[in-house]
Order: sequence, then C-alpha cells, then structure tokens
Amino acid sequence: MNRFGKGMLIAALVGVVGMAFRVSWNALRDVATATGADETAAFLYPFVVDGLMALALVATLVLTDDARRFALQVLAAYTLASLVLNYVHGLVPQLHDEVVDWGRLADWDPANWALVLLATSLPVGSIYFGSDLVAKVLHHRPIETPTTTPNQDESSEKYANRSTADLEVSAPAPITPTPAAAALPAAPVVSLVKSTDRAPAGAVAAESTRPRRATGRVPEAARSSRPNRTAEQLLTEARKATTTWSDRELTAEGIRKAVHTSPAKARILRDTLRAEREQAAGTGEAAA
Repeated sequence: MNRFGKGMLIAALVGVVGMAFRVSWNALRDVATATGADETAAFLYPFVVDGLMALALVATLVLTDDARRFALQVLAAYTLASLVLNYVHGLVPQLHDEVVDWGRLADWDPANWALVLLATSLPVGSIYFGSDLVAKVLHHRPIETPTTTPNQDESSEKYANRSTADLEVSAPAPITPTPAAAALPAAPVVSLVKSTDRAPAGAVAAESTRPRRATGRVPEAARSSRPNRTAEQLLTEARKATTTWSDRELTAEGIRKAVHTSPAKARILRDTLRAEREQAAGTGEAAA
C-alpha cells in the first residue's frame, strides 16, 4: 500500500473513532451526572473512559509479550465497562431528560450499587492504568533485527557454492612433468603464481627461514600413514586416473579426489594434463 492509501485509511479510522466517541459521550455524561458529578466533571467523564481505551489501543501496537497482553486486558476491561454504562443509559428513561439530576441507575439496590461502583471507579482506574501504560511504552525497546542487503546475500551464496579446489590459496612451486612415452615431447611447465610486484602473503610465510619453537614430538598414532609423494609420482598417478576422462571431466576437484592431494596441487596437475592433451592433439594432427 502506498503512502496515499495509508493516509486515507488513517483518516477513515479517525473519522469512525470520532463519531463513535460522540455517540458514547452523551451516555457517559448522563451516567456521570446521575452518580453526582457536577457539570464540568460530567463533561470530562467520557474522555476518561473512552480516552483510556484509545491509549490502550495504541499501546498494544507498540508493546510486545507480557506488556502487550496487559494493554489488551486494559482495553478489554474499559471497553466492557463503557458498553455496560451505555446499555444502562438506554434502559433508564430518567437519564434521557434534558435536565439530568442525581438519581438511580437501577431499581434493584444491589444492581444500582454495582453500577455506581463501576462508574465511580473508572476515573481512578484511568489514572493508574494510563500511567502504567505510558511508562511501559516509554521504557519499551524494540528488538532490532540485522538486515542484509541483496548484494551481501548474493555474494555470500556465491562464495559458499565455490569449489574448494578453485579458492584462492598460495600456490606451491610448479611441477615439471615428465613425458609419458618417448614419442611425446616434454610438456610445458605450467605455473599458477601470478607475476605481481608484491609476493602473496602465503608464499612469504612459506619461504621464511625463521626457526619455529619446538612444541613437542607428534605421537606415532597421530602421524599420517601415507608417504610423501614427489611431483613426478603425483603426475604419474594423475595420468593413470584420468586416462579415460574427457576434457570436460578433467577438473581440479576431480583430480584432487582421485589422487587425494591438496587443492593447489590438483590445479597444477589439471593444467599440466590439459597441456599434455593439447600438445598430443597437435602432434596427432601434424602427423595426419
């Protein structure tokens, strides 16, 4: 709903509430006069009852949890009290005279006592409940929920969907491949290290010669049972594992899972094998 529509809705609500207050105001004024209120007190009496109803309604829109339930209970109690007094005003003909004086609200004494007690206790209740509601609204602190922009959501989703073999990490020294057969020439060396003026932070940390402080001997059970493989052994295993693979299946993630190596070495093996395949395809075309 646009701003104009909201303004029209609020204006309509104010108009309906104002007309309803005018209808109820006449009955509450006559009831107050019948209970002994003077002219000024009878004039202000409807504002005490129906005014607190409006205050409780606003408080329910602001407060939450237990405070909101308390505001709803106050709203329901004063709504019921106003309904009862308007109902009594419609049943007692003496309250409709032009000059209303002190009188009875019911012929039966217990009912008259209960109605007089209800009518006279509403102003006192308005002071207590109105002050309490205002204090709750002033001390209420809404819970702020963190908001994220669409760009942040989209970037975080893209980062989560990226393969672990394609993440940017410091690449080790390139592997120099050996020819698989005598007929194939040596494959070119593929290096993934970018030629920039500033060396990557990871590479500087790897080349540091500062000795590390000894932290204790690693237990035998915690050591890996797989021996350290050289670059040539990794390349040989990758050739065997990817012999039947298509060019589309030749990815760093697939090689990493096949030979159980790190993502950085898997990318180097992928580029080396692709270079060998391209060179082999060029040699075959030349021979044909």
